[in-house]
Amino acid sequence: MAKNTGSSKFRKVDVDQYDEDRFVDDITESGEEGGPNETEVNNITDKYQDALLHVLQNAPIESKNQAVKDRATNLLVRVLTAFKGDIDQCVKSLDGKSVDMLMKYIYRGFEIPTENSSAILLTWHQKVFAVGGLGSIMRVMTDRKRV
Repeated sequence: MAKNTGSSKFRKVDVDQYDEDRFVDDITESGEEGGPNETEVNNITDKYQDALLHVLQNAPIESKNQAVKDRATNLLVRVLTAFKGDIDQCVKSLDGKSVDMLMKYIYRGFEIPTENSSAILLTWHQKVFAVGGLGSIMRVMTDRKRV
């Protein structure tokens, strides 16, 4: 039996909504900024590993506000440069998700270098690479969510 080709149901689809020139990004503006709390990190500075964990767990990867992401990156670089203790033990105590997040922040820190931060970030990169391996680098490079 032949189908009715005279149907006009397909004409109800608005194809103009898919036009690239008419694209509107869904930006949700909320009052809360997100990201790590800088005063809380400053209060934990005697325990650098706890400060590092706080920044990694409160990473603003879902935020569209670049200023919040820059503040979080600067805060983490400051924690990494002031870190006193065994870096190997600290990195080995992190879970896989935190290792990947730390690697994201390291690469982001390379984009905005400060005085002597590159040498410290290279040291951290070596230690994180020893734990996370090439898989961590590949996940960071292919992830669309940026810090």
